Amino acid sequence: MANDMVEQFNAASAGGLAQRMGIVITVAEQGRVEATMPVEGNTQPYGLLHGGASAALAETVGSIAGAIHAGPTRMIVGVDLSCTHHRAVRSGSVTGVATALHEGGTVATYAIRIADEHDRLVCTGRLTCLVRPLPAKKTGQ
Repeated sequence: MANDMVEQFNAASAGGLAQRMGIVITVAEQGRVEATMPVEGNTQPYGLLHGGASAALAETVGSIAGAIHAGPTRMIVGVDLSCTHHRAVRSGSVTGVATALHEGGTVATYAIRIADEHDRLVCTGRLTCLVRPLPAKKTGQ
């Protein structure tokens, strides 16, 4: 089942930001999501990994963890993302891991750790999401 979720989330990113940034989900299970992202193509003018790219990776893994928690009848909406950048990265790839801090009925919060290929800490993040019912479909859609 976990491999099915990995394939499902990677397919769902087709044409979206995650795909354009080269983010690939590698683990997707209740309370934990992992993904990799190349540094190349996601840098700022000095050739370092862009902080916004790290934030996008953090929000991607945290949001997918929230979606798994929400299940098929609810959705999640990110309401707060904070990131602290600890180390510059110039090449290779980074791996983001989201783990659940709290998964409740209305709020879910995830800690995100982003590391380089040598498992050195690059960025830490925290994502808080609201858990809401899916909107009702309108007639004729």
